[in-house]
Amino acid sequence: MEKYKRYSGVVIPLDRANVDTDAIIPKQFLKSIKKTGFGKNLFDEWRYRDHGEPDQDESTRQINHEFVLNQPQYKGGTILLARENFGCGSSREHAPWAILDYGIRTIIAPSFADIFYSNCFKNGILPITLSEELTQNFFEKSLNIAKFSLEIDLQHQKVIDGETSYHFDIDDFKKYCLLEGLDDIGLTLKNENDIQLFESQYKKNYPWLIRE
Repeated sequence: MEKYKRYSGVVIPLDRANVDTDAIIPKQFLKSIKKTGFGKNLFDEWRYRDHGEPDQDESTRQINHEFVLNQPQYKGGTILLARENFGCGSSREHAPWAILDYGIRTIIAPSFADIFYSNCFKNGILPITLSEELTQNFFEKSLNIAKFSLEIDLQHQKVIDGETSYHFDIDDFKKYCLLEGLDDIGLTLKNENDIQLFESQYKKNYPWLIRE
């Protein structure tokens, strides 16, 4: 998992509440567990006017030019701005996979669904909870200022808008994992030497239980 570093990014305003995981990545795209290749189908039913299927030729699809991801001023954006209860619905981990594969590393919203919130951290995405008032302020700026950007400083837990910064809360352990780029497997591998030592000693103590 890539380390989360301090960076600036264009804000993508998704002005919808209660966005569920089926909207983030529709069910027909859940056949792979490779974690990559899902970005092209992020918000598929909103980005396109036709029905999408896996491995479909994108050049033949009917683009919904009104949807925010298809508007040129938000192209290349890495910060998704959303409304309350983002990521509700089923617990599919493909949802954060699609968001990350698209290039988004941060989501700002007044609230998140619990399982989705947890899955974000496990996949290198920083979900930031800010007040509805501040979120609305960012929505207004992103809709009226071309290429409106924010700077995210995870180390000091700040969202920076020009000369003004806003503090956000985050669990210390989740913060550590993002800064170090550690998912569950990465955390386990930090103890690789101890694991190998245990396995070696176990084989010596209980050889009759081991099948080579």
